Amino acid sequence: MTYCVGIAVDAGLCFIADSRTNAGVDDVNTYSKLYRFSIEGERQIIVLCAGNLATTQGVITQIKRDAKMNAAQNILNISHLEDIADYIGELSVARQEKHASGSNTFEASFIVGGQIKGHKHNLYRVYAAGNHIKISVSTPFLQIGESKYGKPILDRIIVPESTLDTAAMCGLVSMDSTMKSNLSVGPPIEVVLYARDSFSSERHYVFEESSDYLRNVSRAWDEKLRAAFAGMPPIAWSGKWDEADLGNR
Repeated sequence: MTYCVGIAVDAGLCFIADSRTNAGVDDVNTYSKLYRFSIEGERQIIVLCAGNLATTQGVITQIKRDAKMNAAQNILNISHLEDIADYIGELSVARQEKHASGSNTFEASFIVGGQIKGHKHNLYRVYAAGNHIKISVSTPFLQIGESKYGKPILDRIIVPESTLDTAAMCGLVSMDSTMKSNLSVGPPIEVVLYARDSFSSERHYVFEESSDYLRNVSRAWDEKLRAAFAGMPPIAWSGKWDEADLGNR
């Protein structure tokens, strides 16, 4: 399984991805699911991927090949992020159709984000069908893979005015929550922070399973959750509500 999240705030973009893949309890491996494509000073594009590993690797290989061969349409010359999302969607559908057989599915999904000079930074999710959506003011983050466990913290904390460091911390807590509930998601954890209008992706971090920092984040979050729960106001049942409830039995 996979968990990837992209967060967009006024200050820039945050991308976080795990690296664990598994095809059963005895076949667990690690593969990077975060890829960067850039021209310093002109564009910074980050792609996250989830789903069938053969499909995602095939799509990323084709993206790299098109860029290296300077194809008429490639990730380094397409002029709008939305068009890059379309381009990745087309590659994904073509790869899925190439290997489709009977009931077997080879679906994959992607998050693509970044900034091209002359345009605002942005974030898109590309679905298996090849279509895409982008972030909104009310939903400034996008997830792919095992998304349900890490969503609540993002819903509560992330707003457009959040700092990049807040986005990164919230994303790491979101990842920790997912790893706690789904053992098929795990380190190494990759993080990229992109500052708006910088056209540079120097802030790229990789946290291994042995990372003291990851353990400290997990421990601190556990402790603060327990403290918050212990500090909740006691349940004050309404007498009238009780009576009404008993009367309906």
